[in-house]
Amino acid sequence: MKCPVCNFKDTKVVDSRLSSSGVCVRRRRKCGKCGFKFSTYEEMQILDLLVVKRDGRRETYSREKAERGVLHALEKRSYTEDQFKLLLNKIERDIQKKSSRNEITSREIGEIVMRYLRKFDKIAYIRFASVYRQFEDVKTFQKELKKIANKRK
Repeated sequence: MKCPVCNFKDTKVVDSRLSSSGVCVRRRRKCGKCGFKFSTYEEMQILDLLVVKRDGRRETYSREKAERGVLHALEKRSYTEDQFKLLLNKIERDIQKKSSRNEITSREIGEIVMRYLRKFDKIAYIRFASVYRQFEDVKTFQKELKKIANKRK
């Protein structure tokens, strides 16, 4: 890791600990040349995973794409950055578990996202489900709302 001040390539880890959310590691580092102290964060990353789309195309898994979809569903909803990171990491952990042969369908990803959003925020879940399941009319919305209401009872 290069020092952000003097660009020296030899920095030493002084301290490591889990972040408050428990989903990444915070490392305190010190430059061997100028003595500057700084922090780095390490997060899990899914590598070499192909997503099989509905039309059969395959594309590399993109954390940014998953993040955008969840953020869009959570627009104008109340949550903290730590809650969001934890949610995204849980989703990615399940995606990693499901992808036994380094492939997963977009349908499986959508179902995983919806399962976690249903627990996290019902409104965000409905928003995501309406796009993902391509709700075409109000009756479809009402059916999904009834499912949620019945599960609460």
